[in-house]
Amino acid sequence: MRLVTEIDEQKYEDFVKNHPKSHFLQSYTWGQFEAKVMDRTPYYVGLVDEQDHLVAATLLLQKKLPLGYCYFYAPRGYVIDFKNNTLLTEFTKELKKFAKKKKALFIKIDPDIKLHTLDPDGKVLDEEENNYEMVENLKKLGYRHFGYNKNFENSEPRYTFRLDLTPSIEEINEHFHPTTKKIIKRGNPFHLKLEKNENAKIEDFYLTMMETAKREQVLYHDQNYYEAFYQTLHEKNESDLYVVSIDIEELKNEEQEKIRELKEKIASFEGKDDTKNQNKKQELVNQLTKKEKSFQEIEKIQEKELVLSSILTAKYGNKVWTVHGGNHSLLRELNANYFIYYEIIKAAKEEGYQLIDFFGTTGDPKEDNPIYGIHLFKKRLGGEYTEFIGEFDLVTNRFMYFIFQKLIPFYRNRKRKENKKKND
Repeated sequence: MRLVTEIDEQKYEDFVKNHPKSHFLQSYTWGQFEAKVMDRTPYYVGLVDEQDHLVAATLLLQKKLPLGYCYFYAPRGYVIDFKNNTLLTEFTKELKKFAKKKKALFIKIDPDIKLHTLDPDGKVLDEEENNYEMVENLKKLGYRHFGYNKNFENSEPRYTFRLDLTPSIEEINEHFHPTTKKIIKRGNPFHLKLEKNENAKIEDFYLTMMETAKREQVLYHDQNYYEAFYQTLHEKNESDLYVVSIDIEELKNEEQEKIRELKEKIASFEGKDDTKNQNKKQELVNQLTKKEKSFQEIEKIQEKELVLSSILTAKYGNKVWTVHGGNHSLLRELNANYFIYYEIIKAAKEEGYQLIDFFGTTGDPKEDNPIYGIHLFKKRLGGEYTEFIGEFDLVTNRFMYFIFQKLIPFYRNRKRKENKKKND
């Protein structure tokens, strides 16, 4: 077997897209996006057998460092059978040679491999299949493991929820949380408007992205990043943009009509003093109080149309990822987030995808966690709570790697301050 470092797009895609470990972050297109937006040089590297057939491949993103050094990152890579130790050992050996030639300090990987099986609340089911031995094997091959972080400390989230799309839509619905079932069953009572791709605007998406980032204390990019993400991937039919909005004038009129109807129903109980009727009347009075309070907030909204929720997806191989998205802080009680996710689930199933990844959650689902709300929402969609094996560095220059690691905390601290200033 030998290493090839300039795989053409067609050969690379034919292998990666159809591999069980295919991931949009390992796609040829993602390498082009990173080159365009993040100033990283993509290398499409693989191992071929005697018949010149690819048996392993990976996208390596080169990040340049001072003094002519660099490092490589294989996001969610490699695309290989990690259980084939002979193949993994050979690929590691060849990649290490390649990295040294490029003056790389290390190669970072965070494989799309499940550590073990969790129940919905995060309890490890010990009797189920696990990949503890795989973690130890990577360490033996020289990969430095960064441990089992709980939040978003590493390059990609270590926890997510994944929904199997192979059952019927009726079966999928049955696995939703009761709250989700109730909301979905109501349909679209507020006449939310869904726009997709060419009919949607990236500016509207960005509005909800910023709202959520500030509310949930998470980081976000500038608008140009998301625009390039969508345009680059959508050209290859590897991304969709969804935006949900509502006509505020129509909402105001409908809510006023509901208030009028409630008042009429309450008036119809005049003179009916028995306990049963008085209880019914009180229920209506409570509904009216809640509705009037809600209407006071709606009346303050000046926009004719308000964007409530948006999602930017990635599609690759047999999977869909809800990569970026957000919700407006106003009118969250209309459940636009449930509406948009259900539409994405249905579209993914109709297009023949087998899995949808809700792309990131916490491994520390406590109520005081800033992203607990996001976690709870994704949990209610009925997917499998998934924990990956984590992040590893294959070190190729120990001395300079040590220096680099000492400088990282200073760099990250500066970035946090910059992002905090941007979010304030």
